[in-house]
Amino acid sequence: MSDFVKKWYVVKAVGGQENKVKNYLETEITRLNLSDYIETVLVPTEKVVQIRKGKKYNKERVYFPGYVIIQANLSGEIPHIIRAIPGVIGMLGEVKGGDPVPLRQSEINRMLGKVDELAVANENVVIPFVEGEPVKVIDGAFNGFEGTIERIHEEKRKLEVMVKIFGRKTPLELSYMQVEKI
Repeated sequence: MSDFVKKWYVVKAVGGQENKVKNYLETEITRLNLSDYIETVLVPTEKVVQIRKGKKYNKERVYFPGYVIIQANLSGEIPHIIRAIPGVIGMLGEVKGGDPVPLRQSEINRMLGKVDELAVANENVVIPFVEGEPVKVIDGAFNGFEGTIERIHEEKRKLEVMVKIFGRKTPLELSYMQVEKI
């Protein structure tokens, strides 16, 4: 059975419920033993860094909101099982009463390449600052202070900024997100 040709399809889901739909799909695959028909269920996400109240939060955001990508052989009852899952609106490309249209291989390569790129992108952050450059602190306890970059610690992704506090130069260790160029 596993020698069926599996193509990539896009399942339209209710916005914000992509991960729920993915979990439901995976549960149904194991419950009904559909692993020969549906191979991969994917929700592309990207890592986003947010700063709230001086604290840095890492969050995963869905890259294609409202869509879940599956690799499947849609023969027999499989499309009906997928459409019956809570949160599923339908499948991309289908006309009323028609069959869903599979994605082209070039689209899949681009999409999967983007997912891999997003996973690695966090490692390769370009440093937008140079030593001796004047900067303004925009986040944290020293918000509003101005100073100059003394050192860049690439491995820690931090900057050592010399700030004048009460007429005295004081070194601060800040992340790239806490300063901006003047």
